[in-house]
Amino acid sequence: MRSLFRTAGHRLLRDVALVCLADGVVGVSFGALAVAGGLPVWLPVVMSLVVFAGASQFSAVGVALAGGGPIAAVATPLLLNTRTVPFSLAVADVLGKRPLTRLCGAHLVTDETAAFALAQPDPARRRAAFWTCGLSLYATWNVCVAAGALAGKALGDTGAFGLDAAYPAVLLALVVPTLRDAGTRRAALAGAAVALAATPVLPPGLPVLLALTGLLATGRRS
Repeated sequence: MRSLFRTAGHRLLRDVALVCLADGVVGVSFGALAVAGGLPVWLPVVMSLVVFAGASQFSAVGVALAGGGPIAAVATPLLLNTRTVPFSLAVADVLGKRPLTRLCGAHLVTDETAAFALAQPDPARRRAAFWTCGLSLYATWNVCVAAGALAGKALGDTGAFGLDAAYPAVLLALVVPTLRDAGTRRAALAGAAVALAATPVLPPGLPVLLALTGLLATGRRS
C-alpha cells in the first residue's frame, strides 16, 4: 500500500482526497434519504457494499420510494450502470492478471476511477491512480452512507442543502482536464448534444447511454 501511494504522488493523493470529500457528502445524503423515506438502515449500507455505484443506488432507492416494484428498482440502475462497460474496457490493463484481483478491480470501476486512471501518462501511474482512487472511494462511500443512514430522519430534507450538486461537480472537475485533446472534445460535444436532444423524450438513464455515440466523433484527422 505504501508503494502504491508513493507511485501515485502527492498531487494525485490530494486530488483523490478532494473527490473522496465530495463523494462522502453525497454518500451521507444517500444514506439519510433512504432511511428518511422509510427504508431500513441496513439496506443502503448493504447496497453500498455490494453495488458501489452512486447514481445507480440513488435511482434504485428513488424507484422504490416512488412505489415501483422490485423489478423496476433493479432494472433501472442496471440499465444506468451499463455506461461503465466502456470504462471497464478502457482500464482493463490496470486490473491485473489474477482472477481475484481482476474481480476486485471490476467492482471499483466507476466514473472517477476510470477518469483518474486514463489521465495518467504511463502504466505504473495508471495502476496507482486506479487503485488509490478506487480503494479510497470505496472506504469513504461506505462509511459516509452508514453515517447518513444512522442519522436518518435527523438530517431532514437533504435536498434542501443542495448536496445533489456535489456529484456532477466532481465529474465535471474530472472531465475538464481531458478536454485538452481535440478528439476528446469532439466526442464530448457530440455526446452532450445527443444526450440533451434525447432527454425530453426518453426515460432517465437512456440519454446518458446514447451519449456514448459521441465516441464516433473521435476519428483522427489525417
